[in-house]
Amino acid sequence: MSTRPLRFAALAAAATMAITACSGSGSGDGKAEVTLWMYPVIKDEAASKKYWAGTEAAFEKAHPGIDLNIELQTFDKRDAQISAALAAGSGPDIVLITPDQAATYHKVRGLLPVDDAVADDRTKFLPGTLEAATIEGKLYGVPAFQNVNTTAYNTKIFADAGLDLPKTWDDVLKAAPVLAKKGIAVMDYAGSPEQTLNLSFYPLLWQAGGFVFSTDGNDVVFDSPAGVSALRFLVDLKKAGGLPAEAATEGPKVEGAPIAAGKVAMRPVTSLPELKQMRAALGKENVTLGLPLEGKVRATYGNPGLLSLTSINEEENREAAYTVLSYLSSAESQESLNEAAGNLPTRVDVHAPDSDPDLKILNETLRYANAGEPSPAARQVMATLAPYIQAALGGDLTPKEALKKAAEEARALLARS
Repeated sequence: MSTRPLRFAALAAAATMAITACSGSGSGDGKAEVTLWMYPVIKDEAASKKYWAGTEAAFEKAHPGIDLNIELQTFDKRDAQISAALAAGSGPDIVLITPDQAATYHKVRGLLPVDDAVADDRTKFLPGTLEAATIEGKLYGVPAFQNVNTTAYNTKIFADAGLDLPKTWDDVLKAAPVLAKKGIAVMDYAGSPEQTLNLSFYPLLWQAGGFVFSTDGNDVVFDSPAGVSALRFLVDLKKAGGLPAEAATEGPKVEGAPIAAGKVAMRPVTSLPELKQMRAALGKENVTLGLPLEGKVRATYGNPGLLSLTSINEEENREAAYTVLSYLSSAESQESLNEAAGNLPTRVDVHAPDSDPDLKILNETLRYANAGEPSPAARQVMATLAPYIQAALGGDLTPKEALKKAAEEARALLARS
């Protein structure tokens, strides 16, 4: 595809990066060319290469007039890589991104709507997955799969202490002092600033009935009474010995962490790979999944992977790109990818096996999943808020003071942007 400069100043600084991949509107043999940047959905590198090579071959057999190039990328510096490609006008027709990235790239006119790609199948997608990709009434990504996180318990710890598995905040607070006497923290928490708040504080905020941003996205509202309640829950747990001593600075790792050593009884935001690591360390029979914790409501983080059409894609190549999007988000493709990657479907006509108790819980959890709160400033707001959560956990600020100060900085950030 011929490249063309894109005039968005927000990305211009990134354009100096070397971009070698270039999408094509047509090949020498008259085929339409579509380039897709795929990231490590399948964690095993060898398995990933084999799967996507097979997908590319199967697509081209079904659509001989289109040359599909699936280029495997890494998560390292993904935002910088994509931003540079968009700014230079040279890169993929389609890219795998998250809802908050979609909001960012949409703001700088880096994406094209894809409603036509799912026109025939729109009612077959779970509404929440389409809502996560909808901006100003248009769809800016086809949801090809989704991940969801939920609560994982070390059942042996609770059984040995004569405690039921905590299902609510009140249950957790009641169990905290009982387990603390045994030198065990009731709940894990990853307070490191490097950890996305979608997997640490935000699920608690949503459980409290709160939100990060106002409905119009022009203000932050995490300093609401609901936000204060969520942060106070963490602080009260810390005071009762209910969180690990280093919770304010710990990352999400399982291996080598207190939860793998039997020093933490539950992890409230757990992915399938983390569940497997916990079972490897603690014994399969000692770890089970449950629904998300309930504060005022039940809520957790679960986001769809979006195949988004970039503004690099030329109009004469549009239909070929739509065909790729439709194919990769079809029921057959989702069933195949979910099996290979351990993800969950975004379609109502695709079901994870009910015979697997973990997948059964995760399927039930989908109704409580929040895809985050997409905003071009989402990540900057996280970076502003995280240190103040640390300060509250460290006792330097009260929950109300911490959120008030964080909100003031975040509002200044929004005003500048």
